[in-house]
Amino acid sequence: MKIEEVKSTVKTQRIAAHSHVKGLGLDENGVPLQMAAGLVGQKDAREAAGVVVDLIKTKKMSGRALLLAGPPGTGKTAIALAIAQELGNKVPFCPMVGSEVFSSEIKKTEVLMENFRRSIGLRIRETKEVYEGEVTELTPVETENPMGGYGKTISNVIIGLKTAKGTKQLKLDPSIYESLQKEKVEVGDVIYIEANSGAVKRQGRSDTFATEFDLETEEYVPLPKGDVHKKKEVVQDVTLHDLDVANARPQGGQDVLSMVGQLMKPKKTEITDKLRMEINKVVNKYIDQGVAELVPGVLFIDEVHMLDLECFTYLHKSLESAIAPIVIFATNRGRCVIRGTDDIVSPHGIPLDLLDRLLIVRTAPYNLTEIEQIIRLRAQTEGLNVEDTAIQALSKIGGNTTLRYAVQLMTPAHQTCKVNGRTQITKDDIMDVNSLFLDAKRSAKYLQEENTKYMM
Repeated sequence: MKIEEVKSTVKTQRIAAHSHVKGLGLDENGVPLQMAAGLVGQKDAREAAGVVVDLIKTKKMSGRALLLAGPPGTGKTAIALAIAQELGNKVPFCPMVGSEVFSSEIKKTEVLMENFRRSIGLRIRETKEVYEGEVTELTPVETENPMGGYGKTISNVIIGLKTAKGTKQLKLDPSIYESLQKEKVEVGDVIYIEANSGAVKRQGRSDTFATEFDLETEEYVPLPKGDVHKKKEVVQDVTLHDLDVANARPQGGQDVLSMVGQLMKPKKTEITDKLRMEINKVVNKYIDQGVAELVPGVLFIDEVHMLDLECFTYLHKSLESAIAPIVIFATNRGRCVIRGTDDIVSPHGIPLDLLDRLLIVRTAPYNLTEIEQIIRLRAQTEGLNVEDTAIQALSKIGGNTTLRYAVQLMTPAHQTCKVNGRTQITKDDIMDVNSLFLDAKRSAKYLQEENTKYMM
């Protein structure tokens, strides 16, 4: 009988194009290091991005826009993602591509506004009165059914809660008993009950019962400190788009017909400007009361030259509104025709009046040394063992063609190396796959020479 070990797939994850980017790689003075946090070179662009991050953190950048402009494969998207990493997961970051606006379901301007609203966060701070502790007693008190009959109903529930500071016995409404049953609360569990709403949350089993069984699936939590009855600050992060969707979707009943009706509705529904204005009023009211705080995030629009004149005009209006995020554009175009027009040529395919509002950051092509450093970094990220001569060969290929093509050759070269029974990628493996696959320049040259053999 053959017994094989089952390998866990928990840690297996896809290595994406920018998985290695962990930040901008700046020192404490904001000066970029040559190779740090997954970024190589582009010192001027990274230093400028560092200034933008500081402005965003001090909330002095909202309603402004940045343009990352440079040839293909110069790290524009990587810098935008590095800005997102530097800001942390509490600041909303919404990436989109220019061509996303051309949807058959909703208007172009609606797609832009949705992403604008996704990029603006609202941090709601709420102080709640809660009863928190380990359950020491859970006794439902039964009475005769007032409707008659043989069954009994629960009139109230007696619950005992214990913390490190003391104990308290509470008499609860029967509706809270239903919540306790739904959460499957037992004696020995750590729970908290909200005083205002009566909502019950089971946090886990008390760690005093941790040695109760040899094997179990329970999560153990320490005994809460302080008094049983306390005030707790609850912080909730939502985006304005979440609020729009929650209020735009009509709340159907729980019966089968209404559930089927919701399934039959089209996937996308436009949210009206009237609804957004009402939500903005409520948000402003919360901000004035000090209950909520606005967190302007980042909207990253890649391939911005794909937007047309209508979208650019709409961006003008949106950037000037009171509630606006920081917008980062990226493009690899030089002088080209603005989409939606026949003959208006403009730098980067963006109208001059919008360009006038932008801070423009230029990214430059990488030199051979930087290409070699990036290839070493990618090999490390993908867990590939590559010879120095192979890395040098890849760098040379990257210099003659493009960095993206050189990076893409690594995985096929690893496959060739495995077929040949080796674990280390050699220069021969690189040359083999380079002869099998064509880069854009060689393909274009071949097409030029063999043009007559192809259909027009």
